[in-house]
This record gives sequence, C-alpha cells and structure tokens, in this order.
Amino acid sequence: MNNLIYREAQPGDENQVLKLIEVVLSEYNLNLEPQGADKDVTNLKSNYLTNNGWFQVVENGEKIIGSVGIYKIDNNECELRKMYLYPEYQGQGIGSTLMRTALEKAKQLGYKYMTLQTNSILIKALPLYKKYGFINDDSIETCSRCDIAMKIELV
Repeated sequence: MNNLIYREAQPGDENQVLKLIEVVLSEYNLNLEPQGADKDVTNLKSNYLTNNGWFQVVENGEKIIGSVGIYKIDNNECELRKMYLYPEYQGQGIGSTLMRTALEKAKQLGYKYMTLQTNSILIKALPLYKKYGFINDDSIETCSRCDIAMKIELV
C-alpha cells in the first residue's frame, strides 16, 4: 500500500477512470453510462478542472485504482461525484482519505454545501458518507442510476 500515489487528474485519465467505474458498478449489476450519468468523466478538464471543480485519482503503479470528483452546481454548492475504488482496495482507508481530501478541497474552493447521489445497493459506501456527516435529502433530484441523495454543510 505504500506505493499509492494520490494526484489531481489530468486529461488522458478518462479511459482508466471510466473502466474503474464500469468494474465497480458491474459488481452491483449497474451499468456504465458514458452518454448519461458518466458523461462528465469523458472530459475531466472541462467538467472539473476548469470549472471550479476538482478531480483526484489514486494510482498503484501506472493503474488508476480510485477516484473522486467535486463538480460545481453553483457558487455555493458542489456535488461529490465519481467516488470509486476497485474492490480489492476497499476497506483499507483509501476511501476515507479520498473523502477527507474532497471535503477539504470543497471548502478551499469556497463551497458551503456538498451533495451526492448514490444507490441504496452500494452498501459499503453509505456508512462512509454518514460517518463524514452526510444526511439524506429527498429534495435533491437523482440521476437514473441513483435512488438516494445526501447533503452536508461544509464548515
């Protein structure tokens, strides 16, 4: 685990991140939607890096094994997106590191609230979100693949 590198994503990482998402979702019989829910990953630069957002990947060697993004909703609110980790790396604290870094980065970017969308079958992710203070918010519309929306006030 000592050879993991956390770095900001760069153009060219899209295919590896899409593959990561596809593999993790397939474990839950969910599908990658490159023209829908996952379209934002097809161009990290325009959707995150130059839009008051941020996207981080975790590498083990040359392979991206995890990701997390902050997507601008408006000047006060951002959305936690694309938090994925290959199954063999789960349960080792990497997800917590990604979450802590994303929350801190969102504050640095000036956001007051962070939302997220998830699916109730992603049973490993839900406790992590709750641990960091996210609460269910039924007023947030969810995408086709998600059935839960959550929100946290960034203080």
